[in-house]
Amino acid sequence: MSTSTRVFVGRLAELAVFDPLGDPVGRVRDVVVTFSAQRTRPRVIGLVVEVPGRRRVFVPMTRVTSVDGGQVITTGLVNMRRFEQRPNETLVLAELIERRVTVRDEGGELVEATVEDIGLEQNHARSWSVTRAFVRRASARSSLTRLGRRRGETFVVPIEDVTGLRDTADVQSAARLLEHYEDLKPADLAEAIHDLPAKRRAEVAAALADDQLADVLEELPEEEQVEIIAGLGNDRVADVLEAMEPDDAADLLAELPTARQEELLELMEPDEAADLRRLLTYDENTAGGLMTTEPVILGPDASIAEALAVVRRKELSTTMACTVFVCRPPLETPTGKFLGMVHIQRLLREPPHASIGTILDKDVEPVTTDATTGQVTRMLATYDLVALPVVDDNGLLVGAVTVDDVLDHLLPDDWREDRHEVTGSHEVVPHG
Repeated sequence: MSTSTRVFVGRLAELAVFDPLGDPVGRVRDVVVTFSAQRTRPRVIGLVVEVPGRRRVFVPMTRVTSVDGGQVITTGLVNMRRFEQRPNETLVLAELIERRVTVRDEGGELVEATVEDIGLEQNHARSWSVTRAFVRRASARSSLTRLGRRRGETFVVPIEDVTGLRDTADVQSAARLLEHYEDLKPADLAEAIHDLPAKRRAEVAAALADDQLADVLEELPEEEQVEIIAGLGNDRVADVLEAMEPDDAADLLAELPTARQEELLELMEPDEAADLRRLLTYDENTAGGLMTTEPVILGPDASIAEALAVVRRKELSTTMACTVFVCRPPLETPTGKFLGMVHIQRLLREPPHASIGTILDKDVEPVTTDATTGQVTRMLATYDLVALPVVDDNGLLVGAVTVDDVLDHLLPDDWREDRHEVTGSHEVVPHG
């Protein structure tokens, strides 16, 4: 490695990380820095690296041997425990980019600007620090160059000429942070949000659309769900609960005081609230407590073409789209008499014009709402099912239990905290 290395965080982000043997470790997702009253330049202490399984771990800069050729090389000694940000640590991408600051421009004048990127440098002692900031003037001049670019709109300044970088009163917008996460699936976005400080987590949650926040809440531990909605108004929470899967929404409501449960239910659409009230009456260790009240339900006269159109709906989860439950009207839970179910593979093998009532699977007996988790699990395993019908004492369909509902219930309470099993030969070293 050369005696001095310079790199901007924008170029460093997403770079592949390798061990000395050339085996991939993961990808850079952020840079961790610390501020100190004794130092004019923030110190770079490490990288947040995403390893296989979407786990984010901490790699100290002392373990980084090279940042050349579009890749990062480490010593191979990596802490495989999930990264948890400490109070004195700042994440560059998550917290500093788009921070409003005061800088001294090329003419020596103090101007308002927005941080676009942060420059890092390794000194002769092999320690890393923040040395530069690439900024955009807050009120760019209107004059243009011959190429049509705004003159002086962006420029690089020494970090010593930047004031307010550490000021938490004017933080990066949550919308900008979410741009870094826009390609993540809900479960991975939830894990990224989980890694943020509580205050930042609340800001990001508030910036999500209702359906996005609903998806994320379904993937977070219950205590974090409660923490997030505690910072939202009741009207917003009611909208998010309506966007959640009924069983997940009921689980969240069950964690709240009775008075707030009722406040939120009163703000919801009557039909949505009725489903949740019903779910809240069941014991959590029964089919009634596990089920969703919104499976795919059609009448026996519906055509196979219609059934296939319904299961193609984007908003359906994979498990919900695998099975059509066939009932007499009414076709919303609690339905008319449950007749049977049709699996998607059977739908794909039959003529589109045929009715689904002619191809019912009647071999699987539905379970009642008071069936235990063990009974439900054995039924799903015995018949290789993705979803199981749940009926009341009158044989009316009231919901369905899916295999993911059962897995979520059977896994340890803290499975979301450490959801990926550590593999590989990377040695564990202390954080920082």
